[in-house]
Amino acid sequence: MDFLRYAEQSAALLNAEIDGVPALVAHLADRESLHPRATDRDCMLLRKLQRELRPAFEAAAHDDPQAVVAILNELLVRYPVTPRISDHTGALHLHVGARTASVAELLTGEALLGLAALVCDLGPTRLGTCAASPCLAVFVDVSPNASRRYCSDRCSSRASVAAYRARLRAEAALS
Repeated sequence: MDFLRYAEQSAALLNAEIDGVPALVAHLADRESLHPRATDRDCMLLRKLQRELRPAFEAAAHDDPQAVVAILNELLVRYPVTPRISDHTGALHLHVGARTASVAELLTGEALLGLAALVCDLGPTRLGTCAASPCLAVFVDVSPNASRRYCSDRCSSRASVAAYRARLRAEAALS
């Protein structure tokens, strides 16, 4: 089990617009085995999880590590995670969820266990919300110095250009 990948996938899940099965399948583009199992109920449950999990990222962005931990602990109680040992790759590793788990149960378990492991290993401040206005995306910060502020290079560039233009306008106003 790659906890970091699961944590990053949880951010991608929060950023995804899951308004129906086709959108869920598109979100799961690299997990073709889950495509036929995706249902409208999974979409509804994942939208609910998005609403419940987003506050953890927002709490981290507001430098409230206790709230991050409390939110994740509450969700871990509400959505118990069932790890299992698998050897489908030839090496023993952990997977989340029973073989009979729904797509929503599987993604929820992966997201929560991945985020819990990340918070324990790297700290609760490694979750964040994009600093670029009006972006609402969340991210997992795995940078060596925990300095990430944007969800993507695109938002980072857009914010840099906006700041540069604001400086030019301020200098022009002073002239």
